[in-house]
Amino acid sequence: MLSSEIRERYLKFFEKRRHAVIPSASLVPENDPSSLFITAGMQPLVPYLLGAKHPAGTRLVDVQKCIRTGDIEDVGDNRHLTFFEMLGNWSLGDYFK
Repeated sequence: MLSSEIRERYLKFFEKRRHAVIPSASLVPENDPSSLFITAGMQPLVPYLLGAKHPAGTRLVDVQKCIRTGDIEDVGDNRHLTFFEMLGNWSLGDYFK
């Protein structure tokens, strides 16, 4: 299975369960001087995880582009990388909350 198929199936699975598909945020964080890059799927959603209302609703799903450089000297083996896409499904005060 191609990675594009995994992304598509993941998004469709949650979309069928009333989650709004939101786009990946920029790799350079907005309004967050503490980080040079987006390093986790939840990072762009922190204001909403802390209680702000998201314009797309309370159930979200995304494929967030991320960069991590903490182990950049090890990049190239089969366990270390810098760029990846993190799949996320989010309930902002909805189910199980």
